[in-house]
Amino acid sequence: MNESIQREGIGMTSLRTRRRLVDRLRLDGIQSETVLAAIQNTPRHLFIDQALAHKAYEDTALPIGQNQTISQPFVVALMTELLMQSSIPMNKVLEVGTGCGYQTAILSQLVKWVFTIERIGSLQQQARERLPGLGYRNISYLNGDGFEGWSSNQPFDGILVAAAPKEVPQTLLEQLAVGGRMVIPVGDGARQDLRIVTRTEGGFSEEIRNGVRFVPMLNGHKI
Repeated sequence: MNESIQREGIGMTSLRTRRRLVDRLRLDGIQSETVLAAIQNTPRHLFIDQALAHKAYEDTALPIGQNQTISQPFVVALMTELLMQSSIPMNKVLEVGTGCGYQTAILSQLVKWVFTIERIGSLQQQARERLPGLGYRNISYLNGDGFEGWSSNQPFDGILVAAAPKEVPQTLLEQLAVGGRMVIPVGDGARQDLRIVTRTEGGFSEEIRNGVRFVPMLNGHKI
């Protein structure tokens, strides 16, 4: 199946179905038309098991194996929108938590280069195989510990974290460029808050936004 047919899809995976999702996200408060266009252009059904394809464009998180999930589209859109509101260009963005690669695909359309880390090697390998075939090629991959970041490619204009640590990791703060921002869920168990951390000349400023629910951020990695 060629790329254009894969992207267009049929039935529940059609462009019309994606447009309905985007309309819902707009009504729910997502304002960036650039982000909404990226959501509409991304074939979410190709990032999940075929048996769940009929749910791909519902606004809900879905399992992707390894006790991980593909995030709810609203949360993906919100975190991306918040990241892109930075005062500096998003040339280099670090994503912590590749997962199935859906959020990676969204970022790939909006920033110059995505550096993505995933602790579970088998999940990232699937994303490595999937994303280039769909046209997302401005991406570098690392199977590693997200708490360590990616020091050889710092500083990053933006950092987006798709798992929840108990507190903001100091190492990630240090890898953020001055003027850059990090969007990260923080908390333990059922109580998590989405935070926006901006690096200034003198330190860091922090804003707390929506309550969210993410898998916990864990140390170490699996090959």
